[in-house]
Amino acid sequence: MPLGLYISVPFCRSKCSYCNFASDVFSRAVFHRYVDRVCSDIERAQQTAEQMGGHFERAVDSVYLGGGTPTVLDITELERLFVTISQNFELQPDTEINVECAPGTLTAAVLETFQRCGVNRVSLGVQSFVDIEAASVGRLHKRATVLDDIARLRDAGISNINIDLIAGLPHQTAESWELSLAQAVVSGAPHASVYMLEVDEDSRLGRELIAGGTRYHAHFVPDDDVTADLYLMACKRLDAAGLKQYEISNFAREGHESRHNLKYWTRQPYLGFGVDAHSMLQAGGRGHDIADRGKESVRFATPESLEAYLAAGPLKQTLVSPPAALEEAFFLGLRVSRGVDLTQVAAEFGEEAVAEFSATITEFVRTGLLGRQGNAIQLTPRGRLLSNEVFEKFISVTQEAE
Repeated sequence: MPLGLYISVPFCRSKCSYCNFASDVFSRAVFHRYVDRVCSDIERAQQTAEQMGGHFERAVDSVYLGGGTPTVLDITELERLFVTISQNFELQPDTEINVECAPGTLTAAVLETFQRCGVNRVSLGVQSFVDIEAASVGRLHKRATVLDDIARLRDAGISNINIDLIAGLPHQTAESWELSLAQAVVSGAPHASVYMLEVDEDSRLGRELIAGGTRYHAHFVPDDDVTADLYLMACKRLDAAGLKQYEISNFAREGHESRHNLKYWTRQPYLGFGVDAHSMLQAGGRGHDIADRGKESVRFATPESLEAYLAAGPLKQTLVSPPAALEEAFFLGLRVSRGVDLTQVAAEFGEEAVAEFSATITEFVRTGLLGRQGNAIQLTPRGRLLSNEVFEKFISVTQEAE
């Protein structure tokens, strides 16, 4: 099965107040060192995969540059990343090549680089089409910037565009959210991602909300119930416009689902490079007997900080046992709208594995968090809002059985 490749570029023009990713503002002086290291890791990918005990595959059908903001790199650095990938992997003819971009960073030179390197999908970090909302969290663009970027992408031959939106931003109301949703639909972008604002201690805004303070416009953040309503509103509005929900946070017109996203949720193999990049491969690398020792797959991740990554910090390895893989099949598979096919799970893990979850499935169907059609189970709209509660229960079932 072809691999997906993820390249982490943790550099931004500014750090958004809601951001809890391993990205930040750094001096351009470090960019070249970083690209050097990432390219070296790409060249050593087969050796690394085998050291981790994973099965290495050279064929690739998905490449995703994420961040951060990959387009803050110099065009020579961007091109070097793509060239190094093509020299060390076999890109399939229909490979999806995606780059995340902050609106306003798509210069003419960047667009020309995309064309030379075969980029055929762009994800725009819009978050809101309402200027006051975008500015309140540190976004540097305005609505007009986004619309101009979309027009220039299409002129460059890139029409497969995703628009990221966040429900629950400061100053957001049902009326302003409708404006953002309407603009996303009118833009003609065939894909949209909708996330509910995360409140945790890993972002400045999250810490301020937890503390009950007013910095970063925290006192203008809608409450949890309003944010949930905004999310449900997006589900209905986008579906009515032909952008069908295929995963908890993702909506697309037919044929425009993100291949990169689906690899994560359907447990297909992928390799990650750069800061805080994660990989998942089937067990059984050359010279290893992990598969023979009852391990189904292997996950590994690079250091979370730029300093540790550049200092060649060690990878964090997690060997995935069959019971853990079964957990993943449920809590990852349920993220996708089509849900989990119990017949397929039984074929892969055994009938007794499905039987372990029978009571849990029945209870969630009774409480309206899961729906069931034949041998397939799916999250209901309410279940999507409480998805973490559902996922935790599926994990606890296998832990109790061990």
